[in-house]
Amino acid sequence: MWEAAQRLRLSKKERELLESFARAGSTPQKIVLRLRIVLRSADGIANHRVAREFRTSRPTVLRWRRRLEQAGLEGLLQDAPRPGRKRRLTREKEEAIVNATLYSKPTGATHWSVRTLARAQRVSPTAVYRVWRAHRLQPHRVKSFKLSSDPKFFPKLQDIVGLYLNPPEKALVLSVDEKSQIQALDRTQPILPLRPGIPERQTHDYPRHGTTTLFAALNVLSGEVLGDCMPRHRHQEFLRFLRRIERSTPRRLAVHLILDNYGTHTHPAVEAWFRTHPRYHRHFTPTGASWLHLVERFFAEITDKRIRRGTFCSVGELVRAIRDYIRRRNHRPRPFVWTASARFHCSQG
Repeated sequence: MWEAAQRLRLSKKERELLESFARAGSTPQKIVLRLRIVLRSADGIANHRVAREFRTSRPTVLRWRRRLEQAGLEGLLQDAPRPGRKRRLTREKEEAIVNATLYSKPTGATHWSVRTLARAQRVSPTAVYRVWRAHRLQPHRVKSFKLSSDPKFFPKLQDIVGLYLNPPEKALVLSVDEKSQIQALDRTQPILPLRPGIPERQTHDYPRHGTTTLFAALNVLSGEVLGDCMPRHRHQEFLRFLRRIERSTPRRLAVHLILDNYGTHTHPAVEAWFRTHPRYHRHFTPTGASWLHLVERFFAEITDKRIRRGTFCSVGELVRAIRDYIRRRNHRPRPFVWTASARFHCSQG
């Protein structure tokens, strides 16, 4: 026979609190069972009778009595921490997986997968996945980078960033470039519209109806864009665009043009034009540093919002779509604000 259990001592406030939790419909049932066990034990009911009443075991009743005595009411409302699963991989094996991922490649492949490394290390794919996740290793991913080899990189960087952060007074700062080979792509079947849980769908194949080149000049201060589409990408077209800039800008203002190192920008005919227009000042980006060209941000925007997912049955339709996008954007222009200083970029380099 078991010894008679002592009555649990609960204050009036504690009992009212436990009873309210037990009656609440939002209290999980496993918590309700604990509370009822403690309340019946506080009534002086024997442990084996409490266990029989709630169809549980006597050790369970004893466990929650002890929990109340050791941790109070909070111990009933929260589960005790558990030790967790035993470690399956040794430190040495985990280190071997990390080193193999970082410093070796599989035979006949460029990078490891979960399964190929698991076979090589004689562990489960899940174990490899956990190690990769813990060490933030992602061998399936690759990113591109470009280091400029321009010997005048830092002077050019400081010059252009200075124009962005402290533009000269009584002058325009225009970021000028061309986006060539924009394709007028049609779809072989109608686009399927957006549905709840299903994205818009389009066929992977498409007929091409030709290409156009977008010449654009981004006003760094106002965010307005002067753009024009031309069939080719030569110095003749660039000169035509320069003449349009000349007609569209106030003659009293100096014009600072930010250009890349494409050959059309330094063609002899272009050089001759600039000599006859002294109010223009050219600033060339370093070689391999298109990220410094602010108009490239506009090209990314129009590609994402109007061109990439568009359907065009002709080059003329594509050109009209580009011009319409620029016109609508210029109604409420928003400049791209450059925030990083040249000193920051120099320190990163």
